[in-house]
Order: sequence, then C-alpha cells, then structure tokens
Amino acid sequence: MKNFIYLSIISILFISCGDDSDSEDKNAAPTVPVITSPVDNELCVNNAVDFEWEESTDKNNDDITYLIEIAKDNQFTQIVTIEEGAFNSLNGELEKNTAYYWRIKAKDSQGLSSDYTSVYKFYTAGEAVVNHLPFSPELLTPTLNSVLTTTDYTLKWNATDADSDILSYDVYLGTVNPPTSAITTNTSATSLNVKLESAKEYYWKVVAKDNKGGETIGQVWKFKTN
Repeated sequence: MKNFIYLSIISILFISCGDDSDSEDKNAAPTVPVITSPVDNELCVNNAVDFEWEESTDKNNDDITYLIEIAKDNQFTQIVTIEEGAFNSLNGELEKNTAYYWRIKAKDSQGLSSDYTSVYKFYTAGEAVVNHLPFSPELLTPTLNSVLTTTDYTLKWNATDADSDILSYDVYLGTVNPPTSAITTNTSATSLNVKLESAKEYYWKVVAKDNKGGETIGQVWKFKTN
C-alpha cells in the first residue's frame, strides 16, 4: 500500500512539473505597434515620408520584425508598397497631392504576428493645391461579407476631409458588382435605412463629395441576406 502511495505522489509531481514547462515554453505573439508619425488625417505631409512607430514587445524575447503596408485605398486593394524590417521607422517617397493609407504589424522569429494597427491616413503635399479630395469612406455596418437575418437594415459609414469641408454622400446599392443605381444622393447623413430582399447578395458603395466640387468614390462592400 505504501509503495502505491509513493508512486502516486511521484506521478503527480512529474505531471505538475511538465505542465509548468509547457506553459513557460508556449510562444506568444508580439504586441501591436503604436503609430507615431504621420498621425491620422495629417495634411501636407512631405512626399518623402518618414513613417515611425513605437517598438513592440515580445514576452518570449524573440527577435521582432515589422511589416508595413501603404496603399491608396483603405481596403488595401491598391497597395503601393509592402516593406519588412527590424527597425521602427521607414522612409519612402510617394506621389504628391495624394491620399495614402497605412498600417503595421509585428512578427516574431517563431512566425507569430500581432494584429495590424488601425489604418492611418494622410495627404501628401502638392503644388498650389486649393482643395483636397475627401478621404475614402470607411465601412461601419454591416461588416464586410456579413450575413443579415433581417430585410430592414441601416447602412452606416464614416468619412473625413483633410480641409474640414462639409461633406455629402451618394449611396449606391444593388445585386450587381459594382452597383450602378444610386438609392440616395447628396445626403448629409452617414447612415441610411434600406429595405432588402431575402436570400440575396448585395453590393454597395458610398461617394463622398465636398462643398468645393471634389469627390471620392469609395470601395465596393458586400453582404448577404438570409
């Protein structure tokens, strides 16, 4: 009986030690970098742009590299450049008088990555620029590729303008990609209630217009109904 008790105790000790070791050895992704420059919505950035961010940390002390993406749209379908390096800064020369969107994530030497930062946007300086176009509209709801369980829904979006101009919107919605019919024009609201049909795939986009004649056509977004 004593032998059985001793063996049980020894087994428990081995199991306990093994669990601690597994916990300590488990790899974790680095923290998300913190963007410092250019700040969100910055205007008149020199087209030789200095991108900077605070370094990520890794609790396993793995080596960290950073993946930076720069695009001309906030969905990153028009990517201008993708760079990867170990430093927390990058210099790149971009076009003048152009809206850009950028984000970063950190990756450790074991292959685990952090989430991307929020998307930051800025406008490069141009020569004798009188008006800057609005930034591309941002999707709020419904989220991309979501499935709705209702046929009565409120579409929501957001948009900003580097010059703080007054904005209005044309909203396109349909079952073809891209949608060609505007269901409302020149609205100042950033939401719109729509009546939908069941078991359909819908595409929609928003055109943001400022009060100086500038306009930006947003990306096409998609959702389905049950």
